[in-house]
Amino acid sequence: MSDPERVNAALAANLKKQRATAGLSLDALAGRSGVSRTMLIQIEQGRTNPSVGTVARIADALGLSIARLLDYQDGPAVRIDPAERATALWTTPAGGSGTLLTGVESPGPLELWQWRLEPGDAHESEAHPPGTVELLHVVEGTLTLALNGTEHSVPAGSSASFPGDHPHAYRNLGTTSVLLTMVVSVPPPSTARR
Repeated sequence: MSDPERVNAALAANLKKQRATAGLSLDALAGRSGVSRTMLIQIEQGRTNPSVGTVARIADALGLSIARLLDYQDGPAVRIDPAERATALWTTPAGGSGTLLTGVESPGPLELWQWRLEPGDAHESEAHPPGTVELLHVVEGTLTLALNGTEHSVPAGSSASFPGDHPHAYRNLGTTSVLLTMVVSVPPPSTARR
């Protein structure tokens, strides 16, 4: 099974299970997530390859990490995710990628990512739920981080933290690859959202 097929199969099974656990109809989840009922049906049937933004909106509406929606089985207290289980959720023709390394629910979704941006690559991110925080560390190159209309240069060896509940973008405006590690912390859903 190829990586996209594995991702779609896990997403289909886990979305059905998590939606049922939350007691949400397709219409209710569509209303909470902003993802159409038709798209949710296609995802649950494994007939589409949704964008990262779509998966993030569904995960946020369910109060889960993206990792939980794509996850394998619940396991022991220590879970080791071997390199081959890391999931590339976006790629660019130049070779850039965003790979979800692992994630947990503690108490809200907490995700660890590795991103590579090749020269000219950019990734635009929609606002995450209120209270979301992102932390990143640039390993190679210089990242241009855009938040609220302001660009910030983050060179190799530097780290940045920012509120992820505003639209933001990651860009490589340089001539060499940018490699970064990122943690995204999403607060648990409030009872008002349920």
